[in-house]
Amino acid sequence: MDCKKAEKMIPNFIEHKLNYFELKEFDEHLKHCADCNEELVIQFLVSEGMQRLEEGDAFDLQKELDTRLSEAGRKLKFQGFAVKIGFILEIICTAAFLGLTIWILI
Repeated sequence: MDCKKAEKMIPNFIEHKLNYFELKEFDEHLKHCADCNEELVIQFLVSEGMQRLEEGDAFDLQKELDTRLSEAGRKLKFQGFAVKIGFILEIICTAAFLGLTIWILI
């Protein structure tokens, strides 16, 4: 992923609108790109900060961003595990179906 694509994904990340594959690609890019990390911080501070100021709430936006990034990492791990389990189950079902088909034909 290039920086231009990552920067376009920042608003969707902030609004929790990235699907598993987009989030994974976005997360991988952020791990290696200081510029996009900086842009994420800026956009998060602006969007969330303005909202909090309007609401009059107290806030620690850097902590909230760190929490959101940690949650994204946990979500990726869980969904990655679910994808692997789904793949394994698919292989088992396919093998069972083939075995049953062969048994019926013989």
